[in-house]
Amino acid sequence: MERIQAEFDRTVAPVSPVSDAPQAVPERPRRPLRRTPGRHAAVSRRYGWEGRYVRRLLGADLIVGVLAGALAFGLRFGQVVTARNWVYALLSVLLPVALIAVLALGRCYERRFLYVGIDEYQRVIRAGLGLTAAAAIVSYALELPLARSYVLMALPVATAATVSVRFLLRKRLHTARTRGQCLRRVILVGHELAVIHMSRQLRRERYHGYEVVGACLPPRHDGAVGLPVYGTFDDVAEAVDAASADTVIVLSCPELDGQALRRLAWRLERNEADLIVASALIDVAGSRTTVRPVDGLPMLHVDHPRLDGATRVVKEIVDRAGAAVLLLLSAPLLLALAAAVRLGSPGPVLFRQVRVGRDGREFVMYKFRSMYPDAEARLAELRHLNEHDGVLFKIRDDPRVTPAGRWLRRLSLDELPQLLNVLRGEMSLVGPRPPLPAEVAAYPDDARRRLVVKPGMTGLWQVSGRSDLTWDEAVRLDLSYVENWSLSLDLTILLRTVAVVARSSGAY
Repeated sequence: MERIQAEFDRTVAPVSPVSDAPQAVPERPRRPLRRTPGRHAAVSRRYGWEGRYVRRLLGADLIVGVLAGALAFGLRFGQVVTARNWVYALLSVLLPVALIAVLALGRCYERRFLYVGIDEYQRVIRAGLGLTAAAAIVSYALELPLARSYVLMALPVATAATVSVRFLLRKRLHTARTRGQCLRRVILVGHELAVIHMSRQLRRERYHGYEVVGACLPPRHDGAVGLPVYGTFDDVAEAVDAASADTVIVLSCPELDGQALRRLAWRLERNEADLIVASALIDVAGSRTTVRPVDGLPMLHVDHPRLDGATRVVKEIVDRAGAAVLLLLSAPLLLALAAAVRLGSPGPVLFRQVRVGRDGREFVMYKFRSMYPDAEARLAELRHLNEHDGVLFKIRDDPRVTPAGRWLRRLSLDELPQLLNVLRGEMSLVGPRPPLPAEVAAYPDDARRRLVVKPGMTGLWQVSGRSDLTWDEAVRLDLSYVENWSLSLDLTILLRTVAVVARSSGAY
């Protein structure tokens, strides 16, 4: 995978703000832009790196198909092509073509599903399952003597490898975006407070790929948004040219109704700038929303989250089977860690603590002991050093943590005994953070929504910063998981957990 080199130009053309309080537009060095004839310069630049990214996906999927076919053929038939297995050699050659075809049919190369979110992974998994089902149906219908072992090796391996490679490509893209590359240049349109909130969120979560370069505010605004102001709602199209932007995000405000948005979309057509309308819904995934026209008006229907029925049964099976397999595979490591804890400091190997699970039921959670035995007794004298802003207690250099416990926490190895809780049905592999009873007692009403599902060993809170998160942000991530749970989301979080643990992000 070649390194992502496309970098957005950061030129912002200075214009005179129209607000009552003048705000200077910072000067930035200009560089020549490569422009596609008939296309806005910023859009040309964006399509350049997006096109290269899609071509890398195609190349990676082709390589995955070749390797999966070769691996399945080699394991099933050996390295020699004979008169009895030449058909499977041909199938191995055709596998990359079939894989790319089903991915294309599943819209896995459309830009709207790439870069962030789980839609891309869901579509890849569905495409792989569809290809497996198609192979089984065709072989049965035509009575072909197709070796099931070959199919069960080639297609699942190809699907899993495709998801993994796309995950790695996406992580490289996110890394490039943190360096200021491969970003969309955004104009925010809305009231001051909404603009300030959105710009801070996009700046904090830069992996989404949006660089806010200016704003358009309503008349009689004060202009104090910390961004260049390019006029009012009537000046959005001109702001796109002035700021060399390629995307406009319209925030919720009463002045911009359906007709105003339609006229704005018409004005943005000539610049080919994307128009994004920010929904007032909080943390509701696209899979739960459907737009249905009613008498010419688009009505947004929101489905309830999938928390009961067959989906919960599937999650239970996956959790318990996964925990059993992981316990068996990690048994030697667990014994070694237990010995390290016992030799490192006096006291029990396991730390037992009451936590609150689904529907408020309490259970005993297991962890490798990472603190001295008198840690709970010393909590009161350290309470004033709390570095967290919510009901949690966290300090970076906690004197109660043992030397062995520091590296156990840094690598999250102290949490491995929680696999026992998962096996017993008290926790899930993925879910909200397991809270203490004292924390639950201090929960506001919204935070109690976290208790409708089982807590998890990992979750959105862990892959997004863990102890570095604010209390409000941790609650928002847990609620987002509750509202939008799916098996593909769990798989994505598990893959991201591996990367986060390797970096020791927010672990202390």
